[in-house]
Amino acid sequence: MDVVNLCDSLPKGYAYSIFSRQLIRCSSSVGANYRAAGRAKSDADFINKLKIVEEEADESCYWLDLILSLKGINSNETTRLLKEAEEILAITVASIVTVRKRVSASDRKSNIVNRK
Repeated sequence: MDVVNLCDSLPKGYAYSIFSRQLIRCSSSVGANYRAAGRAKSDADFINKLKIVEEEADESCYWLDLILSLKGINSNETTRLLKEAEEILAITVASIVTVRKRVSASDRKSNIVNRK
């Protein structure tokens, strides 16, 4: 919602309008796909949903960077949101790595049991 409030506070203009739409789209997708990941049917499904979160969080960083380069914006709030988006991105990547390691360890364990 902070992103929506930021976008609502931007000056009117073509670039602001385009950047705002894109930022609202990808940042809201982060939350929607994270929520969907909580309902994943398998580890693979969970990872796939988190990969979408990763992509959308990274895209949010991109649009926030572009907005920071424009004149007439609240740079303190934009910088704060960029930092938050980068943190969400880092947490998401770490979660993906953790689940992949767990799945890989489980696969190795299954292969050892199956050989016996």
